[in-house]
Amino acid sequence: MCEPVDVLAVGAHPDDIELGCGGTLLRLKSLGRRTGVVDLTRGELGTRGTMETRALEARRAAALLGLDFRLNLGLKDGDLSLDEESRLALIRVIRQCRPKLVLTHSKWGHPDHGKAAILVEEAVHHAGLAAIDTSQPRFRPRRIAFWTHFDQPAAPHVGVDISEHYERKERALKAFASQLHRPDSSEPATYLSDPRFLERIRSFHTHVGSLVGCSLAEGFLMSRPPRIGDLADC
Repeated sequence: MCEPVDVLAVGAHPDDIELGCGGTLLRLKSLGRRTGVVDLTRGELGTRGTMETRALEARRAAALLGLDFRLNLGLKDGDLSLDEESRLALIRVIRQCRPKLVLTHSKWGHPDHGKAAILVEEAVHHAGLAAIDTSQPRFRPRRIAFWTHFDQPAAPHVGVDISEHYERKERALKAFASQLHRPDSSEPATYLSDPRFLERIRSFHTHVGSLVGCSLAEGFLMSRPPRIGDLADC
């Protein structure tokens, strides 16, 4: 199912991870960190493509990101529930893979994204409670990082330089070909299928990079401030 990792990324739908923190996962991998991904739903309500196609695309993207594992919890797309069953499913993963850091959505935009952020917050906290029995040792990650998105107003607390990894991040995004622009497609258009979508994503990461002094960056809001040893490292 899954194995111990340093960082776990949790997205509502297949392709959310690639959009939100794909570059950061690639940078962490280059530093020798172990990385895993949980997709909460199969994206069955997606306007383009099929659930089966999205699963194949997710596997291709996982290989490009060099993930140690990727799994799908099969929760209901479009109606993520903040209930005990959903929370326990994620708690079991957290207790099994024991990440120091969890990456997930910020609470803006798509309703499933906001619910995913809350579900992750609850599961991270509850995974450390001994009274919740999953036949696993309790474990609580140190902090959560919520990735920022181009349509939200909040400036990031931290920015991760992904300049050296952006082309591979974009290749992982392009693995989800069913969701992107295809001139021969007769499926309904979405904001992802706009011919300028990838250009807009790059422009957003260029903007975040300008905030932290590099070419391209992914930004995050932190559940608690990160600790550094030397202020000059900022």
